[in-house]
Amino acid sequence: MHDLETRELRYFVAVAEELHFGRAAVRLGIAQPPLSRAIRQLESRLGVRLFDRDRRGVALTDAGRVLLREAGTALDAVAAAARRTRRAGDRRRPLVLATKAGAAHDVLRRLLDAQASEPGAAPIEVLLCEVGEQAGLLRDGQADVALMLRPFDDLADFDTEDLHTEGQVAIVPAGHPLASRDHLTLADVRDLPDLPMARWPRPDGSYPDGPGPEVRTQAQLAQLVALGRTLILTPVSSRAWQWPEHVAVPVVDAPEITTVIAWPPNSRSRAVAALVRSAAALRDDPSGGALPDRSAPGTVGAPR
Repeated sequence: MHDLETRELRYFVAVAEELHFGRAAVRLGIAQPPLSRAIRQLESRLGVRLFDRDRRGVALTDAGRVLLREAGTALDAVAAAARRTRRAGDRRRPLVLATKAGAAHDVLRRLLDAQASEPGAAPIEVLLCEVGEQAGLLRDGQADVALMLRPFDDLADFDTEDLHTEGQVAIVPAGHPLASRDHLTLADVRDLPDLPMARWPRPDGSYPDGPGPEVRTQAQLAQLVALGRTLILTPVSSRAWQWPEHVAVPVVDAPEITTVIAWPPNSRSRAVAALVRSAAALRDDPSGGALPDRSAPGTVGAPR
């Protein structure tokens, strides 16, 4: 059997998503007869029916549902390969570093300063994103490297280098009784009837169970905390996005969080390798000033 072509997969995905040959043809910008012939030829080559067709319409078969899932992955991979290839061929372009807005602020600042002072180093374009988006930006070729947090972020299939480990703080409304505490424990912040913990989406987009509000963006979270509707546990370095209505209180028994720099394992970019070495050097070189640890009680948060 011949290898499948991306054109065939695009045709198939259009029909599978529209479940209508006419609408799929319009979406693809082609006439319907060539589209119908292409799908019949694809079914013939694969030796399976991909669609059930009758007077009521078009439906995917079991085989069609499998191909729809696999075709989406394949087309995404081809598009990502094309983006990475174009980027690798342009020596003038900056490296794109993806990071969650407000996270790993000290690590990012020091890394940008070090890169700017290195003769001949590639410039860095910072791509700020929301929670959990770095992995997708790396996989589809929109970013070269990313700052990510273990164990929160999806690090599967990436190469990584640990940069900084720190504690966590609870971001609480300034008027809440917890805001006056020097430190907290996990027991103090769990299951509060008047201040349920906000819920972030998992890597698959689903949310954990719980009474707290579902949030997807830092802006949503910041306003909900300021309104006294929720609290959140977050790394100490994420304090950069705090509002005046927030107070950060160290949570002494919360699991530690590690900031890592991550990149695709098949990267052969010398610029990426140089940036990773610079990041590791900042971690290992005490003469450059250790990355600050503000997890000790009384060193974070708004005045109170």
